[in-house]
Amino acid sequence: MDQKVEFRLTPGDAQAVRFGISPGHELVHAIRALARPVDHPLQWAWLRASRDRAPRPAFTLLRLVVGESGYLPDFLTPPAGWTASADDERERIAAADPDRVTVDLGKRAARTAGAESRTLAELAQHPAEALRAVVEAWQTCWEALLAPWWPRIERVLQADVNARSRRAALEGVGAMAAGLHHDVGWSADTVTVRLTAHDEVVDCGGRGLLLVPSVFADRCFVLTEAPSVPSIFYPALGVTAEWADGSARRADALAAVVGSGRASLLHVLATPSSTTEAARAAGLAISTASHHLGALRAAGLVDSRRDGARVEHVRTPLGEALVRG
Repeated sequence: MDQKVEFRLTPGDAQAVRFGISPGHELVHAIRALARPVDHPLQWAWLRASRDRAPRPAFTLLRLVVGESGYLPDFLTPPAGWTASADDERERIAAADPDRVTVDLGKRAARTAGAESRTLAELAQHPAEALRAVVEAWQTCWEALLAPWWPRIERVLQADVNARSRRAALEGVGAMAAGLHHDVGWSADTVTVRLTAHDEVVDCGGRGLLLVPSVFADRCFVLTEAPSVPSIFYPALGVTAEWADGSARRADALAAVVGSGRASLLHVLATPSSTTEAARAAGLAISTASHHLGALRAAGLVDSRRDGARVEHVRTPLGEALVRG
């Protein structure tokens, strides 16, 4: 039987409706897609390319903590930000309150049975150790499963936000929010999200409402528990069964031509980044990234420009064409 979550808005909340992007939310739903591929047909191209890359111990732990459906531990999805990187999100997860970790793992234990429930209950008794293990598994799975696809995923998410923002500007926030998904309704002071097993009334209380598009989510999810900002995660526009098709082959081909380090930087530089930011995102030493950026700039694939004391690098149209194949 369908249930619903009602987000009660004050005038201040309605003015504070905003968008965010969450690498962590994408990762936990990628874990669920790997756990139950039959339930995620839009991810099959990604699944075919990723299933043999899953690092087993790390994947096994995250699958246990995340679950295959239903309740998702809140500490794994901290409030999304527009410029959030995987590193930022991992650090915020690592900083979670141990008491919250205990509560969230306890909720997961109560929703399972047998050995899984006992293991989750044991983890809940040692939250600091459990959190360290989960964060390590998170990073391992991120690097293996999502980092190679993140530039493409991020473009889809940003395109969704751009389209929603245009609609809000032309038709109003209410029309935009009501068009997020068929399970979302909007009235003057309430946003309603139909769910399968969650019934709650949330007073946003001046905290606003965060809207987060997702490539991997196949339906809407919510984040309601304080101190988090009330959030609605919804399927992004333009996600088809082909969204990941061919991306791994193109990435491998590009790396064969320009080298893996330079290929990683080209993927990262879909948006302007400093040398330090690009190096961190590509997993390179700053000195190595600086050397590669000089070569890419000389080849006309990257443009560098100064903004005050900051130097930013971004792909040129030629670099964009090379990445897109």
